[in-house]
Amino acid sequence: QVQLVESGGDLVQPGGSLRLSCAASGSGFSSYTMGWYRQTPGKQRELVAFITSGTDKRYADSVKGRFTISRDNAKNTVYLQMNRLKPEDTAVYYCNAIRAGNPFASWGQGTQVTVSS
Repeated sequence: QVQLVESGGDLVQPGGSLRLSCAASGSGFSSYTMGWYRQTPGKQRELVAFITSGTDKRYADSVKGRFTISRDNAKNTVYLQMNRLKPEDTAVYYCNAIRAGNPFASWGQGTQVTVSS
């Protein structure tokens, strides 16, 4: 059973940066594809980036060139470096493990990112 704890969210001005962290407990972390998702009120949760066990990375078009996903298997942690933040990046951010294209672990509490002047 994988358990996930996200952190690092904050209030930041447009153009600013944040780094989110997701700590995973349980075995097998290094073999999982890990993804970062985000959700705003009234909308479905969307996948913004994922990283495979082989460290291949993919990004949603809306964040490509601004966000970078990485992982540290020794720490069972996945990161999301977010640069040049925009107000439309405001959301609760979640991480999850992905199998066959779908998240399969229980969702954590998420971390709030607010981009506003």
